[in-house]
Amino acid sequence: MIYFDHNATTPVLSEVREAMVPYLNEEWGNPSSIYRFGARLKAKIENARSEVADLIGAESSQQIIFTSGGTESNNAAIHSASLSSPKKRHIITSQVEHSSVLSYCRFLEEHQGFRVTYLPVDEFGLISLTDLDTAIRPDTALVSLMWANNETGVLFPVGEIANLCHSRGVLYHCDGVQALGKITMDIRNMAIDFISISGHKIGAPKGVGALYIKKSTPYIPFLHGGHQEQSRRGGTESISHIVGFGVAAAISRSNLPSYAAFVGALRDTLEEGMLKQFPFSRINGHKTQRLANTANIAIRGLDSDIVLTFLDGHEICASSGSACMASALSPSHVIAAMSKSHDRASESVRFSLSISNTECEVSRTLEMLSQLSVLLG
Repeated sequence: MIYFDHNATTPVLSEVREAMVPYLNEEWGNPSSIYRFGARLKAKIENARSEVADLIGAESSQQIIFTSGGTESNNAAIHSASLSSPKKRHIITSQVEHSSVLSYCRFLEEHQGFRVTYLPVDEFGLISLTDLDTAIRPDTALVSLMWANNETGVLFPVGEIANLCHSRGVLYHCDGVQALGKITMDIRNMAIDFISISGHKIGAPKGVGALYIKKSTPYIPFLHGGHQEQSRRGGTESISHIVGFGVAAAISRSNLPSYAAFVGALRDTLEEGMLKQFPFSRINGHKTQRLANTANIAIRGLDSDIVLTFLDGHEICASSGSACMASALSPSHVIAAMSKSHDRASESVRFSLSISNTECEVSRTLEMLSQLSVLLG
């Protein structure tokens, strides 16, 4: 199998699996226990917390709380901001955010009486900072704008967004799930209040993520229970998953210096080959302001389902957008927002690579796509 869908999920790294095993076998205690068998596991949690904090350049590991994944982290940040200032009933996000952000914003609109501004994007998938500045109101509780788009890889100017929000006295939440492990995230000197991240995008298991909370930012827990996670997230910790996330974070940090050059070269070869084979195809997103691993290509006149089914028949995995929206009948909301075209949104295919992919895999994929091109005439 050739796997080009790493933005959807990644295989669990062998080092991560090995590190998790003891906490599924002999070290199965509850870290909140007062006896040593359980209590000694607290140190393992804190070690993993430090590794995750280091990967995003957080000032302190205590700014990190572990969650069940990116969706919970996104929901928790928006939930906290919506309650922190009761008189502020306005939220700003964009039309191309992940479904976990858009769905929670719609929930607040429909059930809590919030007003939400959904910023448009241009043909390259970028927002306008002028539009953002204009949209901020005295009653704006939160701006929630992602770091990297999961479908196109387009990078938002998070530093500038953060500075603008800070200057206007508005909290800023950043969905950093897709940026994690693919670019350097040094947030130490950035005015970002919340950052959501997820383990299964970097070789950790599904079911573990984290939320970064800036020291000065007010936080109201999303899950209430015991005093776990500094009383910010109730529930007994999943030690094995947290340990695995820590190991994956350490490996990702060691791979970062070579990641963009290696993966970017593979991605460029794949794109160039596809653009030659399908003369009427074009790249969705910004040519340079995007993640090195993501290629989203619209092939005019060819429905993405045809391409993906053909590739699947040859054991090549790609996608037409977000895995979280795979059951939806409508085409990609991201491409539709960028192109204002239903057809183009239906004709777009995403390939998301990783450091584990090879030139041979790219060549094989291009060979199969060439056969498809011939078959379709």
